[in-house]
Amino acid sequence: MNINGVILTNRLLQRCAVKQIVTFSTKPTQQAAAAVPQQQQQQHEVAAPVVRKPIVPAHYRFVYPEFLPDPKIEWRNAVREKLERLDMLDRRRQIDLPEFYVGSILAVTSADPHAAGKTSRFVGICIHRERCGLRARFILRNVIDHQGIEVAYELYDPTIQKMEVLRLEKRLDDSLFYLRDALPEYSTFDENMEAEHLEEGALVPVNDIKVVLRPRPWLERWERQNLLGVANMDQYLKDKHRKSAEKVQKPWEKYDLMKQYRATIPEEEQKEIFAEMHTELHSLELQRKRNKRKRSFVKPKHLA
Repeated sequence: MNINGVILTNRLLQRCAVKQIVTFSTKPTQQAAAAVPQQQQQQHEVAAPVVRKPIVPAHYRFVYPEFLPDPKIEWRNAVREKLERLDMLDRRRQIDLPEFYVGSILAVTSADPHAAGKTSRFVGICIHRERCGLRARFILRNVIDHQGIEVAYELYDPTIQKMEVLRLEKRLDDSLFYLRDALPEYSTFDENMEAEHLEEGALVPVNDIKVVLRPRPWLERWERQNLLGVANMDQYLKDKHRKSAEKVQKPWEKYDLMKQYRATIPEEEQKEIFAEMHTELHSLELQRKRNKRKRSFVKPKHLA
């Protein structure tokens, strides 16, 4: 074999080695190039903003029950309910409508064209709260000059100029109509009563007082309503009253899930409604707390 043949074989071997190196080096680069868009896509997916719904406090359904629609389906109208909620928010921006419950003592100042100063102020205990939307209303009761007086207010009535909670508390029953047949001291409150302030974040106290009823006849048959806030009902009941009350009792209704479902709004719908109103209601609560701090602040006096 001559020298030229040896040179040619060496060149061929070098070319084959170069081809192997190139092929081996190009394979991982192609895989890496293919992996780059996948990594970019993963990074893009991770960096995408996550839209979170506001966390609605659980106590909203107790503080703002009028924002929930009527549970009766035949009275429902989604468009009207949404428009009413917007009107309710507009009204709350104009006037402070505080948190209150049945059993709380309120003072309501409303416009009255027949009064001396064109306004009237009534102090009383909330004995009932009902309805929803713009039709929500509550009833206050007080005994003035040995005469029981009750005033029904529309919560979003534009004639209401001011609402004050003099004592924030709850009672054992959802309705206190039996105060009409109770002794007058349970419904008597001073018109100049000063407000009792609770600490911020404190739970609403439950007043477990049990009222004393006057002798029969009563305005209603209270023995049929399973009341917890009455102390001396049994002493005025006879056997015929007890038997008639037993006939109308329906103890199985507390196990009727469908009745409870028809009488309430589903939890998912409640969260959806309050999620729409959460931002505005939260800002109004913060403004109420700031105003409360200003009222409770006492300016120090400079000593001479």
